[in-house]
Amino acid sequence: MTRLAFYGRNTLALSEGDESLLGRLFVIEGTDGVGRSTQIALLKSWLESAGFAVVDTGLRRSPLVGKGIDAAKEGHTMGPLTMNLFYATDFADRLENLILPALRAGFIVLTDRYIYSLIARAVVRGANPQWIEDVYGLALVPDAVFYMKVSIDTLVQRIVPRGFDYWEAGMDLHLGEDLYDSFIAYQTRILMQFDQMAEKYHFRVIDASRPIPQVYADLQKRIAPLLPKA
Repeated sequence: MTRLAFYGRNTLALSEGDESLLGRLFVIEGTDGVGRSTQIALLKSWLESAGFAVVDTGLRRSPLVGKGIDAAKEGHTMGPLTMNLFYATDFADRLENLILPALRAGFIVLTDRYIYSLIARAVVRGANPQWIEDVYGLALVPDAVFYMKVSIDTLVQRIVPRGFDYWEAGMDLHLGEDLYDSFIAYQTRILMQFDQMAEKYHFRVIDASRPIPQVYADLQKRIAPLLPKA
């Protein structure tokens, strides 16, 4: 049962819990281009067909600031601190007004990324790790975090056909002379942050370099034992 427990300073322990949270919170994490959205859609369909009520969410979906983040990113001028606070507001709004109510109602909540991507992005952009972890200290401890992991070479192969985005290439950090070089440098740093967080936050690592059906079957196998019993 999901319990009302939060990430505080230097602790990952679950509190004694809130019996009102009847649902489950499953996080699909990973960097850009690993196929998170595809897997979320497949998992939602599977869970709903099995009779579960499901809510899915992700970054920038807060009615309060989601559109504001999109608008701020269009000009390619948003600074690191503004970005961190924008995304923290987005997360806090979705946690209070979507995630917690859904869990109290017994829903399965699937979230396309959580605080981990936000922490990784912030640290790579120079934020103090302890500060950014404290910012997200209000985050509910998930029932499971599935980290879709790929190598930088595999990631590049997937991104090249659709082209590189300014922000996912980390162009604001001036790590390379063009989108391609910057993407490799930036995403390599992001992947390093994920690898460091994997043990600390108890990620369940998924080999996302495999075909979509194999990744999906792996996620199904790992999620099934964590679902509420009828």
